Amino acid sequence: MSSPEHALVSLLSQFAFSFDGAVLGAALAYAAVRTVLKLTTSRSALNNLREAPNVRVSDLRSDGNSKQSESDQKLVVVRGTVEAKSSVEGSWKSLLPNVLISQESGDRAVIIQRTQMCIFNEWKGFFGWTSDLRAIFARSFRKQESTSLRTVPFVLVEGGLLPYSNFVVVNMDGSRHPLPLTTVYHQLQPVCATPYTFLQALFGHEYPVGVLDEEKILPIGKDISVVGVCSFRNEIPEIKSCKDFPFFLSEMTKDQMILDLVFKTRLLFWSSIVLGSLSIGILGYSVTRNWNRWKEWRQGRRLQDSSNDTTFDSDSGATSDDDVAGIRHGPNDEVVDVPDGQLCVICLTRRRRSAFIPCGHLVCCERCAISVERESAPKCPVCRQQIRSSVRIYDS
Repeated sequence: MSSPEHALVSLLSQFAFSFDGAVLGAALAYAAVRTVLKLTTSRSALNNLREAPNVRVSDLRSDGNSKQSESDQKLVVVRGTVEAKSSVEGSWKSLLPNVLISQESGDRAVIIQRTQMCIFNEWKGFFGWTSDLRAIFARSFRKQESTSLRTVPFVLVEGGLLPYSNFVVVNMDGSRHPLPLTTVYHQLQPVCATPYTFLQALFGHEYPVGVLDEEKILPIGKDISVVGVCSFRNEIPEIKSCKDFPFFLSEMTKDQMILDLVFKTRLLFWSSIVLGSLSIGILGYSVTRNWNRWKEWRQGRRLQDSSNDTTFDSDSGATSDDDVAGIRHGPNDEVVDVPDGQLCVICLTRRRRSAFIPCGHLVCCERCAISVERESAPKCPVCRQQIRSSVRIYDS
Protein backbone atom coordinates (compact mmCIF):
# COMPACT_ATOMS: atom_id res chain seq x y z
CA MET A 1 0.00 0.00 0.00
CA SER A 2 1.13 3.52 -0.72
CA SER A 3 1.72 6.19 1.89
CA PRO A 4 -1.66 7.94 1.27
CA GLU A 5 -3.51 4.65 1.88
CA HIS A 6 -1.43 3.98 5.00
CA ALA A 7 -2.30 7.45 6.28
CA LEU A 8 -5.99 6.94 5.53
CA VAL A 9 -6.10 3.53 7.24
CA SER A 10 -4.21 4.91 10.23
CA LEU A 11 -6.59 7.86 10.49
CA LEU A 12 -9.67 5.62 10.32
CA SER A 13 -8.28 3.22 12.93
CA GLN A 14 -7.38 6.08 15.25
CA PHE A 15 -10.85 7.54 14.86
CA ALA A 16 -12.53 4.16 15.49
CA PHE A 17 -10.46 3.46 18.60
CA SER A 18 -10.41 7.02 19.92
CA PHE A 19 -11.40 7.49 23.55
CA ASP A 20 -10.41 3.84 24.15
CA GLY A 21 -12.89 2.52 21.58
CA ALA A 22 -15.85 4.75 22.47
CA VAL A 23 -16.49 5.61 18.80
CA LEU A 24 -16.38 1.95 17.80
CA GLY A 25 -18.69 1.05 20.68
CA ALA A 26 -21.15 3.78 19.69
CA ALA A 27 -21.16 2.52 16.08
CA LEU A 28 -21.82 -1.04 17.25
CA ALA A 29 -24.58 0.21 19.54
CA TYR A 30 -26.22 2.01 16.62
CA ALA A 31 -26.02 -1.16 14.52
CA ALA A 32 -27.50 -3.15 17.40
CA VAL A 33 -30.42 -0.73 17.72
CA ARG A 34 -31.10 -0.94 13.98
CA THR A 35 -30.99 -4.73 14.18
CA VAL A 36 -33.44 -4.76 17.09
CA LEU A 37 -35.85 -2.54 15.13
CA LYS A 38 -35.63 -4.89 12.14
CA LEU A 39 -36.14 -7.83 14.48
CA THR A 40 -39.30 -6.26 15.87
CA THR A 41 -40.64 -5.64 12.36
CA SER A 42 -39.78 -9.19 11.27
CA ARG A 43 -41.49 -10.72 14.31
CA SER A 44 -44.59 -8.62 13.76
CA ALA A 45 -44.72 -9.67 10.09
CA LEU A 46 -44.25 -13.32 11.08
CA ASN A 47 -47.13 -13.20 13.56
CA ASN A 48 -49.38 -11.46 11.05
CA LEU A 49 -48.53 -13.99 8.35
CA ARG A 50 -49.27 -16.93 10.67
CA GLU A 51 -52.65 -15.44 11.54
CA ALA A 52 -53.50 -14.54 7.92
CA PRO A 53 -55.97 -16.97 6.32
CA ASN A 54 -54.85 -18.84 3.22
CA VAL A 55 -57.90 -18.52 0.96
CA ARG A 56 -58.74 -19.34 -2.63
CA VAL A 57 -59.93 -16.90 -5.22
CA SER A 58 -63.38 -18.47 -5.22
CA ASP A 59 -63.65 -18.02 -1.45
CA LEU A 60 -63.06 -14.27 -1.74
CA ARG A 61 -65.54 -14.02 -4.57
CA SER A 62 -68.23 -15.90 -2.66
CA ASP A 63 -67.82 -13.73 0.45
CA GLY A 64 -68.89 -10.61 -1.48
CA ASN A 65 -69.83 -7.58 0.49
CA SER A 66 -70.81 -9.54 3.58
CA LYS A 67 -67.26 -9.47 4.94
CA GLN A 68 -66.11 -6.23 3.44
CA SER A 69 -65.66 -4.36 6.69
CA GLU A 70 -63.92 -7.32 8.29
CA SER A 71 -61.60 -8.01 5.36
CA ASP A 72 -60.54 -4.39 5.02
CA GLN A 73 -58.49 -4.67 8.18
CA LYS A 74 -57.25 -8.24 7.73
CA LEU A 75 -54.27 -9.68 5.92
CA VAL A 76 -55.01 -12.53 3.51
CA VAL A 77 -52.88 -14.87 1.40
CA VAL A 78 -54.28 -15.75 -2.02
CA ARG A 79 -52.69 -18.05 -4.57
CA GLY A 80 -53.78 -18.08 -8.17
CA THR A 81 -52.79 -17.79 -11.82
CA VAL A 82 -51.79 -14.51 -13.44
CA GLU A 83 -54.14 -13.23 -16.14
CA ALA A 84 -54.68 -9.86 -17.81
CA LYS A 85 -57.58 -7.86 -16.40
CA SER A 86 -58.97 -7.18 -19.85
CA SER A 87 -59.49 -10.93 -20.37
CA VAL A 88 -62.00 -11.20 -17.52
CA GLU A 89 -63.95 -7.97 -17.90
CA GLY A 90 -66.68 -9.70 -19.94
CA SER A 91 -66.94 -7.03 -22.65
CA TRP A 92 -65.62 -6.43 -26.13
CA LYS A 93 -62.24 -5.63 -24.55
CA SER A 94 -61.77 -9.31 -23.79
CA LEU A 95 -61.55 -9.97 -27.54
CA LEU A 96 -58.45 -7.74 -27.72
CA PRO A 97 -56.78 -8.27 -24.35
CA ASN A 98 -54.44 -5.58 -23.11
CA VAL A 99 -51.22 -7.56 -22.64
CA LEU A 100 -47.51 -6.96 -23.16
CA ILE A 101 -45.38 -8.95 -25.60
CA SER A 102 -41.73 -9.68 -24.85
CA GLN A 103 -39.44 -8.43 -27.61
CA GLU A 104 -36.97 -11.26 -27.16
CA SER A 105 -39.06 -14.34 -26.32
CA GLY A 106 -42.46 -13.32 -27.66
CA ASP A 107 -44.19 -14.39 -24.42
CA ARG A 108 -47.36 -12.66 -23.24
CA ALA A 109 -46.87 -10.87 -19.94
CA VAL A 110 -48.39 -8.28 -17.63
CA ILE A 111 -45.08 -6.85 -16.36
CA ILE A 112 -41.91 -6.34 -18.42
CA GLN A 113 -38.72 -4.99 -16.87
CA ARG A 114 -35.91 -4.05 -19.24
CA THR A 115 -32.45 -3.29 -17.85
CA GLN A 116 -29.43 -2.06 -19.77
CA MET A 117 -26.22 -1.94 -17.78
CA CYS A 118 -23.02 -0.37 -19.11
CA ILE A 119 -19.96 -1.90 -17.47
CA PHE A 120 -16.83 0.23 -17.17
CA ASN A 121 -13.35 -1.15 -16.56
CA GLU A 122 -10.90 0.99 -14.63
CA TRP A 123 -7.38 -0.31 -15.05
CA LYS A 124 -4.96 1.65 -12.92
CA GLY A 125 -2.35 1.97 -15.65
CA PHE A 126 1.32 2.83 -15.59
CA PHE A 127 0.67 6.58 -15.71
CA GLY A 128 -2.32 6.48 -13.38
CA TRP A 129 -2.43 6.38 -9.60
CA THR A 130 -1.61 2.89 -8.31
CA SER A 131 -2.20 1.79 -4.74
CA ASP A 132 -0.05 -1.35 -4.89
CA LEU A 133 1.40 -3.84 -7.37
CA ARG A 134 -1.85 -5.77 -7.53
CA ALA A 135 -3.61 -2.75 -9.00
CA ILE A 136 -1.50 -3.08 -12.17
CA PHE A 137 -3.12 -6.43 -12.94
CA ALA A 138 -6.46 -6.28 -11.09
CA ARG A 139 -9.61 -4.78 -12.55
CA SER A 140 -12.28 -2.79 -10.78
CA PHE A 141 -15.66 -2.67 -12.51
CA ARG A 142 -18.18 0.14 -12.25
CA LYS A 143 -21.71 -0.17 -13.52
CA GLN A 144 -24.23 2.29 -14.89
CA GLU A 145 -27.72 0.99 -15.50
CA SER A 146 -31.06 2.22 -16.73
CA THR A 147 -34.27 0.32 -15.99
CA SER A 148 -37.70 0.63 -17.57
CA LEU A 149 -40.80 -1.03 -16.14
CA ARG A 150 -44.04 -1.51 -18.07
CA THR A 151 -47.18 -2.92 -16.48
CA VAL A 152 -50.81 -3.54 -17.39
CA PRO A 153 -53.68 -4.26 -14.96
CA PHE A 154 -53.84 -7.93 -14.09
CA VAL A 155 -55.80 -10.32 -11.87
CA LEU A 156 -55.42 -13.70 -10.23
CA VAL A 157 -57.79 -16.37 -11.50
CA GLU A 158 -58.62 -19.86 -10.33
CA GLY A 159 -58.77 -22.60 -12.93
CA GLY A 160 -57.57 -22.53 -16.51
CA LEU A 161 -60.88 -22.60 -18.39
CA LEU A 162 -62.51 -19.58 -19.99
CA PRO A 163 -64.53 -17.61 -19.09
CA TYR A 164 -63.04 -16.80 -15.72
CA SER A 165 -65.83 -16.41 -13.20
CA ASN A 166 -63.64 -16.19 -10.09
CA PHE A 167 -60.84 -13.62 -10.02
CA VAL A 168 -59.28 -11.05 -7.71
CA VAL A 169 -57.78 -7.76 -8.88
CA VAL A 170 -54.16 -7.03 -7.91
CA ASN A 171 -53.62 -3.34 -7.12
CA MET A 172 -49.97 -2.38 -7.70
CA ASP A 173 -50.34 1.29 -6.70
CA GLY A 174 -47.64 2.40 -4.26
CA SER A 175 -45.99 -1.02 -4.06
CA ARG A 176 -42.20 -1.18 -3.86
CA HIS A 177 -41.92 -4.84 -3.05
CA PRO A 178 -39.75 -7.19 -5.13
CA LEU A 179 -41.54 -8.81 -8.05
CA PRO A 180 -41.44 -12.54 -8.94
CA LEU A 181 -40.13 -11.93 -12.46
CA THR A 182 -38.74 -14.52 -14.85
CA THR A 183 -35.58 -13.77 -16.86
CA VAL A 184 -36.16 -14.40 -20.57
CA TYR A 185 -33.15 -12.54 -22.03
CA HIS A 186 -29.66 -12.01 -20.65
CA GLN A 187 -26.79 -11.10 -22.94
CA LEU A 188 -23.53 -9.20 -22.62
CA GLN A 189 -22.60 -7.28 -25.75
CA PRO A 190 -18.93 -6.23 -25.86
CA VAL A 191 -17.96 -2.70 -26.87
CA CYS A 192 -15.39 -2.45 -29.63
CA ALA A 193 -12.13 -0.87 -28.55
CA THR A 194 -10.84 2.31 -30.19
CA PRO A 195 -7.52 4.17 -30.06
CA TYR A 196 -9.14 6.52 -27.56
CA THR A 197 -9.96 3.51 -25.37
CA PHE A 198 -6.28 2.53 -25.43
CA LEU A 199 -5.27 6.00 -24.27
CA GLN A 200 -7.89 5.87 -21.50
CA ALA A 201 -6.52 2.54 -20.29
CA LEU A 202 -2.91 3.74 -20.53
CA PHE A 203 -3.53 6.76 -18.32
CA GLY A 204 -5.70 4.91 -15.83
CA HIS A 205 -9.12 6.27 -16.83
CA GLU A 206 -12.28 4.20 -16.96
CA TYR A 207 -13.60 2.98 -20.30
CA PRO A 208 -16.65 0.90 -21.33
CA VAL A 209 -16.11 -2.78 -21.96
CA GLY A 210 -19.64 -4.05 -22.56
CA VAL A 211 -23.40 -3.53 -22.30
CA LEU A 212 -25.46 -6.06 -20.36
CA ASP A 213 -29.00 -6.31 -21.74
CA GLU A 214 -31.55 -8.10 -19.57
CA GLU A 215 -35.29 -8.59 -19.80
CA LYS A 216 -37.55 -9.98 -17.08
CA ILE A 217 -41.28 -10.59 -17.32
CA LEU A 218 -44.24 -11.73 -15.26
CA PRO A 219 -45.82 -14.10 -17.77
CA ILE A 220 -49.49 -14.88 -18.09
CA GLY A 221 -50.33 -18.27 -16.61
CA LYS A 222 -47.73 -18.18 -13.84
CA ASP A 223 -48.85 -19.31 -10.37
CA ILE A 224 -48.00 -16.80 -7.65
CA SER A 225 -49.11 -15.88 -4.13
CA VAL A 226 -50.40 -12.44 -3.17
CA VAL A 227 -50.18 -11.20 0.43
CA GLY A 228 -52.11 -8.04 1.19
CA VAL A 229 -55.22 -6.34 2.46
CA CYS A 230 -58.41 -7.38 0.67
CA SER A 231 -61.25 -4.99 -0.04
CA PHE A 232 -64.26 -5.00 -2.37
CA ARG A 233 -65.01 -2.52 -5.12
CA ASN A 234 -68.29 -3.00 -6.98
CA GLU A 235 -68.51 -6.49 -5.47
CA ILE A 236 -65.11 -7.38 -7.00
CA PRO A 237 -62.35 -8.39 -4.57
CA GLU A 238 -59.16 -6.34 -4.76
CA ILE A 239 -55.85 -6.90 -2.96
CA LYS A 240 -53.48 -4.07 -2.17
CA SER A 241 -49.97 -4.28 -0.75
CA CYS A 242 -49.15 -3.61 2.89
CA LYS A 243 -46.19 -1.26 3.30
CA ASP A 244 -45.00 -2.79 6.59
CA PHE A 245 -45.02 -6.35 5.21
CA PRO A 246 -41.98 -7.78 3.38
CA PHE A 247 -44.02 -9.77 0.82
CA PHE A 248 -46.61 -8.81 -1.76
CA LEU A 249 -46.17 -10.88 -4.93
CA SER A 250 -44.17 -14.06 -4.43
CA GLU A 251 -43.58 -17.44 -6.00
CA MET A 252 -43.48 -19.01 -2.53
CA THR A 253 -46.45 -20.49 -0.74
CA LYS A 254 -47.54 -19.37 2.71
CA ASP A 255 -45.54 -22.13 4.46
CA GLN A 256 -42.40 -21.22 2.52
CA MET A 257 -42.81 -17.54 3.40
CA ILE A 258 -43.19 -18.46 7.08
CA LEU A 259 -39.98 -20.51 6.97
CA ASP A 260 -38.15 -17.63 5.30
CA LEU A 261 -39.33 -15.15 7.96
CA VAL A 262 -38.41 -17.57 10.76
CA PHE A 263 -34.86 -17.84 9.41
CA LYS A 264 -34.53 -14.04 9.08
CA THR A 265 -35.92 -13.54 12.58
CA ARG A 266 -33.43 -15.96 14.11
CA LEU A 267 -30.56 -14.37 12.21
CA LEU A 268 -31.58 -10.89 13.38
CA PHE A 269 -32.03 -12.13 16.95
CA TRP A 270 -28.51 -13.56 17.25
CA SER A 271 -27.04 -10.60 15.37
CA SER A 272 -28.63 -8.20 17.85
CA ILE A 273 -27.24 -10.22 20.78
CA VAL A 274 -23.72 -10.26 19.35
CA LEU A 275 -23.71 -6.58 18.40
CA GLY A 276 -25.29 -5.56 21.71
CA SER A 277 -22.78 -7.58 23.75
CA LEU A 278 -19.83 -6.16 21.82
CA SER A 279 -21.09 -2.59 22.14
CA ILE A 280 -21.74 -2.94 25.89
CA GLY A 281 -18.32 -4.49 26.48
CA ILE A 282 -16.43 -1.89 24.43
CA LEU A 283 -18.38 1.05 25.89
CA GLY A 284 -17.92 -0.32 29.43
CA TYR A 285 -14.18 -0.69 28.89
CA SER A 286 -14.01 2.82 27.43
CA VAL A 287 -15.94 4.36 30.33
CA THR A 288 -13.77 2.57 32.90
CA ARG A 289 -10.52 3.58 31.23
CA ASN A 290 -11.54 7.21 30.83
CA TRP A 291 -12.82 7.33 34.42
CA ASN A 292 -9.49 6.04 35.73
CA ARG A 293 -7.61 8.49 33.57
CA TRP A 294 -9.70 11.33 34.88
CA LYS A 295 -9.05 10.23 38.48
CA GLU A 296 -5.31 10.03 37.81
CA TRP A 297 -5.36 13.45 36.22
CA ARG A 298 -7.29 14.88 39.17
CA GLN A 299 -4.89 13.27 41.66
CA GLY A 300 -1.88 14.61 39.78
CA ARG A 301 -3.44 18.05 39.65
CA ARG A 302 -4.04 18.00 43.39
CA LEU A 303 -0.46 16.88 44.07
CA GLN A 304 0.86 19.58 41.79
CA ASP A 305 -1.24 22.24 43.50
CA SER A 306 -0.20 21.00 46.94
CA SER A 307 3.48 20.98 45.97
CA ASN A 308 3.17 24.51 44.66
CA ASP A 309 1.50 25.57 47.91
CA THR A 310 4.24 23.87 49.94
CA THR A 311 6.98 25.60 47.99
CA PHE A 312 5.27 28.93 48.45
CA ASP A 313 4.87 28.34 52.21
CA SER A 314 8.51 27.29 52.64
CA ASP A 315 9.71 30.36 50.78
CA SER A 316 7.49 32.67 52.84
CA GLY A 317 8.34 31.01 56.16
CA ALA A 318 4.73 30.01 56.87
CA THR A 319 3.59 26.74 58.45
CA SER A 320 3.32 23.93 55.85
CA ASP A 321 0.31 21.67 55.31
CA ASP A 322 2.31 18.76 56.67
CA ASP A 323 2.49 20.40 60.08
CA VAL A 324 -1.27 20.90 59.99
CA ALA A 325 -1.76 17.25 59.04
CA GLY A 326 0.49 16.09 61.87
CA ILE A 327 3.36 14.86 59.69
CA ARG A 328 6.65 15.84 61.24
CA HIS A 329 9.86 16.26 59.27
CA GLY A 330 13.35 16.15 60.59
CA PRO A 331 16.16 18.45 59.57
CA ASN A 332 16.90 16.21 56.58
CA ASP A 333 13.35 16.75 55.18
CA GLU A 334 13.94 20.38 54.32
CA VAL A 335 13.13 21.44 50.78
CA VAL A 336 16.43 23.18 50.21
CA ASP A 337 19.82 21.58 49.61
CA VAL A 338 18.52 18.07 48.75
CA PRO A 339 20.60 16.16 46.19
CA ASP A 340 18.82 15.27 42.96
CA GLY A 341 19.16 11.55 43.58
CA GLN A 342 17.30 11.83 46.90
CA LEU A 343 14.33 13.98 45.78
CA CYS A 344 10.81 12.58 45.84
CA VAL A 345 9.81 11.43 42.34
CA ILE A 346 6.33 12.95 42.73
CA CYS A 347 6.72 16.39 44.28
CA LEU A 348 10.46 16.81 43.48
CA THR A 349 10.83 19.09 46.54
CA ARG A 350 11.34 16.87 49.60
CA ARG A 351 13.69 14.05 50.52
CA ARG A 352 12.74 10.40 50.01
CA ARG A 353 11.66 9.00 53.38
CA SER A 354 9.01 6.26 52.76
CA ALA A 355 9.41 2.81 51.22
CA PHE A 356 6.49 0.93 49.71
CA ILE A 357 5.47 -2.55 50.77
CA PRO A 358 5.95 -5.15 49.31
CA CYS A 359 8.13 -3.82 46.44
CA GLY A 360 10.44 -1.89 48.82
CA HIS A 361 11.16 1.08 46.54
CA LEU A 362 12.31 4.21 48.40
CA VAL A 363 11.20 6.89 45.94
CA CYS A 364 8.71 9.18 47.77
CA CYS A 365 8.55 11.49 50.69
CA GLU A 366 6.23 10.65 53.55
CA ARG A 367 3.46 12.97 52.40
CA CYS A 368 3.41 11.75 48.80
CA ALA A 369 3.54 8.13 49.98
CA ILE A 370 0.43 8.71 52.07
CA SER A 371 -1.28 10.31 49.07
CA VAL A 372 -0.44 7.28 46.92
CA GLU A 373 -1.80 4.92 49.61
CA ARG A 374 -5.12 6.76 49.63
CA GLU A 375 -5.77 6.04 45.94
CA SER A 376 -8.43 3.50 44.94
CA ALA A 377 -5.78 1.25 43.35
CA PRO A 378 -2.44 2.29 44.86
CA LYS A 379 0.61 1.36 42.77
CA CYS A 380 4.31 2.03 43.11
CA PRO A 381 5.35 4.98 40.88
CA VAL A 382 8.43 3.04 39.70
CA CYS A 383 7.44 -0.60 39.15
CA ARG A 384 3.63 -0.08 39.04
CA GLN A 385 3.18 -3.00 41.43
CA GLN A 386 0.18 -3.04 43.76
CA ILE A 387 1.18 -1.77 47.20
CA ARG A 388 -0.37 -2.37 50.61
CA SER A 389 1.27 0.32 52.72
CA SER A 390 4.45 2.33 53.22
CA VAL A 391 7.03 2.49 56.00
CA ARG A 392 9.04 5.48 57.26
CA ILE A 393 12.81 5.08 56.80
CA TYR A 394 15.09 6.73 59.36
CA ASP A 395 18.80 7.40 58.90
CA SER A 396 21.08 6.03 61.62
